[in-house]
Amino acid sequence: MAELDIGKHCQIDSCNQKDFLPFVCESCSGVFCLEHRSRDAHSCSVEEPVKRESQTVGGSTSYPCSFEDCKGKELLPVICPQCEKHFCLAHRHQDDHKCEKLEVQKPRMTATKELVQKIVESKNGSKSKGRRGAKNSATAAKVALMKLKLHAAGDKGLPQTERTYFQVYLPKESKNASQPMFFCSKWSVGKMVDYAASLASLKNNNNVLTAKKLRLCHPQTGEAFRMDDTLLSLLAHPDTPLYNGGNVILEYLDNESTGLEDVSDYVTVT
Repeated sequence: MAELDIGKHCQIDSCNQKDFLPFVCESCSGVFCLEHRSRDAHSCSVEEPVKRESQTVGGSTSYPCSFEDCKGKELLPVICPQCEKHFCLAHRHQDDHKCEKLEVQKPRMTATKELVQKIVESKNGSKSKGRRGAKNSATAAKVALMKLKLHAAGDKGLPQTERTYFQVYLPKESKNASQPMFFCSKWSVGKMVDYAASLASLKNNNNVLTAKKLRLCHPQTGEAFRMDDTLLSLLAHPDTPLYNGGNVILEYLDNESTGLEDVSDYVTVT
């Protein structure tokens, strides 16, 4: 499988990190990672220009990003549903723009809990079966991990210690049923979805308010993960964890949908 040339390396010699969404300094035109994107962080040698107010030019309005030190603009409004501020595509997720309401955890919807409970009960029958099923999933993931490492696509610049491998089952309308991929364990679910969509050439309209959203779902329960969940937290979940070498499902869901009703349409649960 040919490697995808995605992203660029940070120009800071001591960093050289490859970033999937690199930042270009508007002053010195240098390419930098998230950590060194600000002028102070990369010791920009060019004098800072006078900040421009948003303008309407030729009948076209631009929407400046509200994130500190970011000068990105979008032709269409990209609004965070939590803090209701405008952001560029690079900072549209809560964890990327350090949302002031990020720590305010919304309670799980009752419908979601009921759906997950019904699916778990129908698949496992009892708590003892659930524990046995979790052990089987963990064992199967360890076996699958060795194969995934040989064929998975991902950012080759990621350290081996930060890579987490999945067999990603793609939306029903996709040409391929699944594709092996690896992600950074520190990423948010939103960033995983964006990266997987790029690797699999999937349409991603998650920034369009009325469009169906591409969501990452649990391979057993079908529950759609929240975009601001981190991969580390999903791997460490006490009841229904994901496994390095296991499966995940990508599917387009309506805005009000909380998950998939039948995961067997994607992957056979053993």
